[in-house]
Amino acid sequence: MLTKNKKEFIEFMMQADVLRFGEFKTKSGRFTPYFVNTGNYKTGKQIATLGKFYAQLIKETCGDNFDCMFGPAYKGIPLVTATAASLATEYQIDKPYFFNRKEVKDHGEGGNLVGYQPKENDTVIIIEDVITAGTAIRETMPVLKNAANVTVNHMFISVNRCEIGQTKGKTAIMEVSEEFGIQVHSIISVQDIYEYLKEQGSYDAVLDLMEKYMEQYCVF
Repeated sequence: MLTKNKKEFIEFMMQADVLRFGEFKTKSGRFTPYFVNTGNYKTGKQIATLGKFYAQLIKETCGDNFDCMFGPAYKGIPLVTATAASLATEYQIDKPYFFNRKEVKDHGEGGNLVGYQPKENDTVIIIEDVITAGTAIRETMPVLKNAANVTVNHMFISVNRCEIGQTKGKTAIMEVSEEFGIQVHSIISVQDIYEYLKEQGSYDAVLDLMEKYMEQYCVF
């Protein structure tokens, strides 16, 4: 069901040129008629608004029942920063955050983590943009596990693309849940985007392409 909050988020992404329609190649090599590029957020107001959407989802899902939050480099870095700020200002949930470098620093304090240093038995939540094939999360978990014996129960993303992962009949999100025991929560899904465009009545060409793409690559 397309709620008011979901509709607002879709319109927010479109206005920021983050949700785009055309032909794009995803990280998994698929050609898709829609694309979510959180790298296109570029103003203070946009990132503050985005942080509020994530913070609201986290508050509704797990409240303050976690120790810290992690944003995978590179796109997860501004996401986790904005979310941490919004959780503190909107809900008085003041939690530490951290992110990784792609390249390990060999001078100064060294290491590949910036911000909070996770401790044994910490419960970590992950803040990411989207999951298409699950590649990024498979790169992220070793980074976290190498830092400390942490537990990751929840991951929060902007859009659930509902796409098949490496196993027939299963989405990448289903695989992540089974492989790592992580529940993935999204602000919106591809079905919400499809429903929104249908309501507008002026996206017939895009809807046709989305239907074909979803039929080939999505599991609902």
